Amino acid sequence: MPVSLSTALRVVGTSLFALAVLGGILAAYVTGYQFIHTEKHYLSFGLYGAILGLHLFIQSLFAFLEHRRMRGEGRPVRLGRSVALCIAAYQEDPDYLKKCLRSVKRIAFPDLKVVMVVDGNGPDDIYMLDIFHDVMGSERSGSYVWRSNFHAWGEGETEAGLQEGLAHVQALVRSNTYSCILQKWGGKREVMYTAFRALGDSVDYIQVCDSDTVLDPACTAEMLRILEADPRVGGVGGDVQILNKYDSWISFLSSVRYWMAFNVERACQSYFGCVQCISGPLGMYRNALLQQFLEDWYHQTFLGSKCSFGDDRHLTNRVLSLGYQTKYTARSKCLTETPTRYLRWLNQQTRWSKSYFREWLYNALWFHKHHLWMTYESVVTGFFPFFLIATVIQLFYRGRIWNILLFLLTVQLVGIIKATYACFLRGNAEMIFMSLYALLYMSSLLPAKMFAIATINKSGWGTSGRRTIVVNFVGLLPVSVWVAVLLGGLAYTAYSQDLFSETEVAFLISGAILYACYWVALLTLYLAIVARRCGKRQEQCGLAFAEV
Repeated sequence: MPVSLSTALRVVGTSLFALAVLGGILAAYVTGYQFIHTEKHYLSFGLYGAILGLHLFIQSLFAFLEHRRMRGEGRPVRLGRSVALCIAAYQEDPDYLKKCLRSVKRIAFPDLKVVMVVDGNGPDDIYMLDIFHDVMGSERSGSYVWRSNFHAWGEGETEAGLQEGLAHVQALVRSNTYSCILQKWGGKREVMYTAFRALGDSVDYIQVCDSDTVLDPACTAEMLRILEADPRVGGVGGDVQILNKYDSWISFLSSVRYWMAFNVERACQSYFGCVQCISGPLGMYRNALLQQFLEDWYHQTFLGSKCSFGDDRHLTNRVLSLGYQTKYTARSKCLTETPTRYLRWLNQQTRWSKSYFREWLYNALWFHKHHLWMTYESVVTGFFPFFLIATVIQLFYRGRIWNILLFLLTVQLVGIIKATYACFLRGNAEMIFMSLYALLYMSSLLPAKMFAIATINKSGWGTSGRRTIVVNFVGLLPVSVWVAVLLGGLAYTAYSQDLFSETEVAFLISGAILYACYWVALLTLYLAIVARRCGKRQEQCGLAFAEV
């Protein structure tokens, strides 16, 4: 069969499959078909709930199978391969940067080339260069403060000076084991581009890392093991955990959410070779592929505007667009900083949501090149927030008080089921607090996703540098509107509802007691186990590589 015809058939087939999945979920949602229900429908179980439950079961099953496969991986690594580690830095907290560089020096991989590029070349950025020299040493390292970058001239720069700078950057990176470049501000993508462009084809693989990340000594070898084992794999990501998990309640809940995202969701994707985002703190790519799409990746536009966020997700998408697989391995680990304040976390999640929805559209172009699971999961996860918002609004404005309470109970029940599975898979009882994240998702992340779509073309780093924390209150706008909508719906429903029947009163009292008991139990456990550790110096995650 001709290649063009085969491709066309796959495009048509995957498109029809995507429409079938979406149509099936939509039909189940609209019809509201119920398998079983009590009199007057106080309790029921329907087709839509069955579909979502089946999705969670299948996802958990394949995640378990992928973890079992990971535990069996132990083939030796070909040490003859060359690897460069690229670190992106921007106004980093000095303590985090020192931890990052110390962990880099402990990586168990011979002749690992390290390139750190700082987004900024002013007096306030020099401290990062000083830290680099102090930690990495000067005998094998080189540095350069560049007026410009690859795409913008610095103040007072000339054409001759620009060309000299370009040549100097490339020579510096290729001739030194450790190199640090301070360049004109241009955003994270500009920083990553400089490292990739300067390296050129001088190495076989490129590993990426952020300057707030502490790397496990075996992380490089474990990711290289995956790439060397299968030439069809173009990129691989590792297990990203939280370095400052006990700094606050938001960082702790982020830590349990991170574990679920990587070890269930991405582990499942990895089983089918279609991990949709190799995270910036820990990832590795075949350099030959990266150099192929480097210019297209850098010059990405969306709705006529240049893209300046979602760099890691788009790198992953570029690999997938060439038909190569992307994988995840829990054997490669790192710890990274996460926001400890609610507003900064909200801004981070909004920025990530922007890149998710934008890259979802790009990713859809390559469904036909990969396993049908990528098509299926993209449709389910992409449209789920919209179904959820429609459900919430309908319940709060057209339902009864019991319907609202039942919905809240169902949300927490699903959270407990997922958390219990995570406790089993991880072997850590702390994962039970994953169910608390459901409230954070419903109250904050859901409106943030809608705000992200409305402001999808606004650019910037999204979260401030960690040396100076900048508070941005814009993220509170969608949350405030969402809370007002829900409170308005609750008041309307309470006002317009008829008198309660005896059966409904019994359900309301029982449900309210059950809901209250859940929160009392979980919050008591949280105060006893987690809260007393927050704000104190801890042994991070029990991982030896954190002690740097």
